[in-house]
Amino acid sequence: MSRGAVRAATQRTTAIGQHMMSTTTTPSNQSSEPTVLFESNSSTRTYILNRPGKLNALNDNMLSTLRPKIEEWSTSDLCGTIVGRGAGRAFCAGGDVAGVVKNAADPATLPLAIEFFQREFELDFILAALKKPYVAVLDGMTMGGGVGLAANAPFRVATEKTVFAMPETKIGYCPDVGGSFFLSRLDGEIGTYLALTSDTLSGRAVFEHGFATHFIPSKRIPILLDRLAELDQPHASLVDRTIEDLSAEREPSEPPAPLTGAKRVALDYAFRHNTVEEIVKDLEIFAQSEDMEVAKWAANTLTMLHLRSPTSLKVALEAIRRGSKLSLLQALDMELKIATAFCRGASSDFITGVQAVIVQKLKERPGWSPSTLEDVTPDIISRFFDPKSSFLTPAPSLSVPAELTSGTISNPFKYVLPTEEEIGSVVTGSHASGGGLAFRFDELLARFAELRPGKMGVKEKLLEVVQRRCELTDNQDGNRVWLKWKHQAK
Repeated sequence: MSRGAVRAATQRTTAIGQHMMSTTTTPSNQSSEPTVLFESNSSTRTYILNRPGKLNALNDNMLSTLRPKIEEWSTSDLCGTIVGRGAGRAFCAGGDVAGVVKNAADPATLPLAIEFFQREFELDFILAALKKPYVAVLDGMTMGGGVGLAANAPFRVATEKTVFAMPETKIGYCPDVGGSFFLSRLDGEIGTYLALTSDTLSGRAVFEHGFATHFIPSKRIPILLDRLAELDQPHASLVDRTIEDLSAEREPSEPPAPLTGAKRVALDYAFRHNTVEEIVKDLEIFAQSEDMEVAKWAANTLTMLHLRSPTSLKVALEAIRRGSKLSLLQALDMELKIATAFCRGASSDFITGVQAVIVQKLKERPGWSPSTLEDVTPDIISRFFDPKSSFLTPAPSLSVPAELTSGTISNPFKYVLPTEEEIGSVVTGSHASGGGLAFRFDELLARFAELRPGKMGVKEKLLEVVQRRCELTDNQDGNRVWLKWKHQAK
């Protein structure tokens, strides 16, 4: 080996060591604690993210520890159900982006920054492609990189402590970890709204708006873990029923989900556009609405968008629109290219945002460049998506086991509440399972009792959607009132 090669290898080893030191530091009383714990209980295998002082933010050490264990469990005959949890008050609050940005700022360690995203996205896909039932327990903060670990699990359990967000536009970055795939498939334009604003959903709303598949009280989590361990042959339907048996009905004192009613109509209308400028224009109109609730929501949304990186907003919207037509693996590959472009300096906002929001914890708007939407040109956006972009050359490719890419991933929406699209298909008679061409509300309830037997929260979801998307028609004598689907929100 030449002296130059030895020197380069030494520098890389040193850089990795410095990176690991900077991202795995824990309080002195936790210094000997592993960053991920593993438990076996009968046929259940559990990983526990164990950086509570850092809200279980993912770092290199955790990624290196998790992947081989997950791959081992996925092929083990002794493993029945895989469970993901977090220690303390978070499942996982995201990736350790401060360390990533530090590496991206130095040409010598730039490859480490890009490699972090590559390894993170590979793990996200492996978890999505597991052939075993996978239960992600979101009993606390679940943001960014933490969302990636859970988003495509067939079972995602929210509690009253769950706080969900994709906060990337706050720090001059773009929703990743498969965000362009799963956010684009949420009801209406909720995913677009969450991607651009970085707004949060809490508690039951995470379930009612379609991200979590189940909602159970936090105090029942230990019972859930015990019952999962008791399952001898934990096929998916049995796991679903086990979780469902511990679900809790909505209490009358609980506030309604935030993105419903007239606000939701306004949200879907404003965020349907393919340019951020058009979204802002509609929000400005809604901010003058006579409906005070809608006006307040629109004004608050405009405030949030103003604080975000204009470049990030446009990149995020483009990614969401593209992601709606991609497979999960294709979406992750696109997001890895976007991450590569950010790390290679396609926009300075990533470094600016992390320094301002995470390191300095400033409350005011960071010094974005460009500072306005109008100054973010198509040429700037092409840096993140054009295959010929110098910021994408070279960009790494995802490396996942071949047997996972050739199969089908689990359907992350199989066990959620009925989607708005599914409800509409039943009302209009186009549902795959067949059915009538006219329904009263009680008949619609009965139909979904067949489609989602025993599912908690179905009635509330149907009522909200019907009130917003259906008109009532009668048969002249007033004896029967039918639901008619409104295909275009107004």
